[in-house]
Amino acid sequence: LVIGELGVGKTSIIKRYVHQLFSQHYRSTIGVDFALKVLNWDSRTLVRLQLWDIAGQERFGNMTRVYYKEAVGAFVVFDISRSSTFEAVLKWKSDLDSKVHLPNGSPIPAVLLANKCDQNKDSSQTPSQMDQFCKEHGFAGWFETSAKDNINIEEAARFLVEKILANHQSFPNEENDVGKIKLDQETLRAESKSQCC
Repeated sequence: LVIGELGVGKTSIIKRYVHQLFSQHYRSTIGVDFALKVLNWDSRTLVRLQLWDIAGQERFGNMTRVYYKEAVGAFVVFDISRSSTFEAVLKWKSDLDSKVHLPNGSPIPAVLLANKCDQNKDSSQTPSQMDQFCKEHGFAGWFETSAKDNINIEEAARFLVEKILANHQSFPNEENDVGKIKLDQETLRAESKSQCC
């Protein structure tokens, strides 16, 4: 999952990671979008990632439960040049933690991305303060990223996949398959009908 406030660069991060592309032209994601990436992790491991790009305005919507279903990891993204998006990070993390868990009931691994590090910071957070914030709030780690300049995108993704694979090895006999995220189409249709226009 890739979640966070509207305009923080979620779609740009995914496009950079999957397609090595960046566009200055901003188009807001409506609802949800997704991309696929296959990684030859090592000589014995092929990882198929489904990256779900959740629209920023969906935070408290009924649909997030459907989109989050069976997710095994998440990026929570904020815009380093807009402090209000950092202030919303805990709302996104809380929403995530309340709706999806590992087989043992623990939260799925979440990595905090301080995106747009190519721009001026609107925050006085130091790296040690960010480390402490992540520790206090259950983030596996954090990275300063720039989809525009391709800074730390691959590194952050690799870090998250390592956490996902470690969890998969901890629960090898569970029904959840780390390589798949299922979306229940019947639930999606039912939820869609209940939404107002």
